[in-house]
Amino acid sequence: MVSKNNWWIFVLAFSFLTANWIPTACAQDKQAKAKEPKKIETVAVVNGMKISAEDYDREVGRYQQQMAMMGQAPTPEQMTEIKEKVLTGLIDRELLSQQAQKEGIKVDKKEVDERINALRQKFPKEEDFKQTLDRLNLTEAGLRAQFEKELAIKAMLDKKYAGKLSVTEAEMKKFYDENPDFFKSPERVRASHILIKVDPGASEADKAKARQKMVDIQKKVKKGEDFAALAKEHSECPSSAKGGDLDFFQRGQMVGPFQDAAFAMKVGDVSDIVETQFGYHLIKVTDKKDAGKVSFEESKAKIKTYLEQQKMAQELNTYVAELKKTAKIEKYVN
Repeated sequence: MVSKNNWWIFVLAFSFLTANWIPTACAQDKQAKAKEPKKIETVAVVNGMKISAEDYDREVGRYQQQMAMMGQAPTPEQMTEIKEKVLTGLIDRELLSQQAQKEGIKVDKKEVDERINALRQKFPKEEDFKQTLDRLNLTEAGLRAQFEKELAIKAMLDKKYAGKLSVTEAEMKKFYDENPDFFKSPERVRASHILIKVDPGASEADKAKARQKMVDIQKKVKKGEDFAALAKEHSECPSSAKGGDLDFFQRGQMVGPFQDAAFAMKVGDVSDIVETQFGYHLIKVTDKKDAGKVSFEESKAKIKTYLEQQKMAQELNTYVAELKKTAKIEKYVN
């Protein structure tokens, strides 16, 4: 059976439910925002329903921010592709939402509450949650409406497809054998960190103040105080709730200086103060895994999910294409 917690995430890749609210290395407050003044308020109209430039810009900005986290700036060609994907995703989502309404799909208020609370708990403080909403030009009511729309789509697709897209053992083994490069496991590091944030445009005095705060924390680490406890108390990253733990990551998933420091260290080591575009870090490496190949047995669950998602994508593409045949869609951006 298709997992209700997995397949639809692939389907709604542009939705808020899958947005990276707390990006790698805790840069949730560095959301890339369009610098140009908005020239239009509506990017598309689907059967009379407007898709706002604000929603469009927010999604485009999220992609830019994710690339920035990997130290990359999108090329003009990549930006064109990103914008096309975002617009198509928003139009498809609106069509699915309208269809869910036609079918009378209702969303349980309790489920919406659970989604919002789960999101809220990713932030160490309520203030951080509200500030992130502000940065995204969202109110909690607006977020609730968005969740209601996404959950209605999910319920409709569950009803239509869940349990109908099975994957056999033979299909999984065939995929594993035919795609050996997919199962190469790169060198990975597990690290925790303490972050003292610094605005990119901060004055030298503010930078010095932040660095001194980190120096004071570093002294406590060197005296033998518990790193996780210090992270919970002082770190200005949402990971502070987990003692600064960032789980395993591979090269390319963290900004350069952070990555370079972590991969150069031994398990148990604590770095000197590392400066990145987000501020000052102390990094503790807690585990390492060498490069290798993941076995079929270890990969089965992920292969199953992936193949289910592929089948779902094919079905959904066909379904959305049918909806578009009778829909009136007007686009105001390229």
